[in-house]
Amino acid sequence: MSLKDKITDDLTTAMKAKDVDRLSVLRMVKANLMNRQIEKGTDLTDEEITKALQTLVKQRKDSAEQYEKAGRAELAEKEKTEIVVIENYLPQAAAKEEIEKAVEEAINETGASSIREMGAVMKAALAKLEGKTADGRLVSEIVKAKL
Repeated sequence: MSLKDKITDDLTTAMKAKDVDRLSVLRMVKANLMNRQIEKGTDLTDEEITKALQTLVKQRKDSAEQYEKAGRAELAEKEKTEIVVIENYLPQAAAKEEIEKAVEEAINETGASSIREMGAVMKAALAKLEGKTADGRLVSEIVKAKL
């Protein structure tokens, strides 16, 4: 079963169960995927769907952070709830140890020795973490610390 089919099935289940919060999030996800499919002109692959979901999670995290800074805890909580639902469809997140290992390997491969080469190290490290969800900020912080 493809990721898109799983989302559609869960959407139907949420409708039948009258789970309003989950239904709202899944409708938003499905609409986002449909828009991307229309832009592309063909069906999305599971990898493209995963990248779209990662983008949605990142947007929600940024929004939650902004709401917390503005003192809007109820809106921040809503965003965090949406993140939990979307993350159910993403691969398991990479642990900090895995990220550190990937960064060290990337530094060795690229031969980077200064912060100027951070871009090359980031690209190599994220390539090593392909298939897992990795927070770009955390990867960036680890790369900065190692260089």
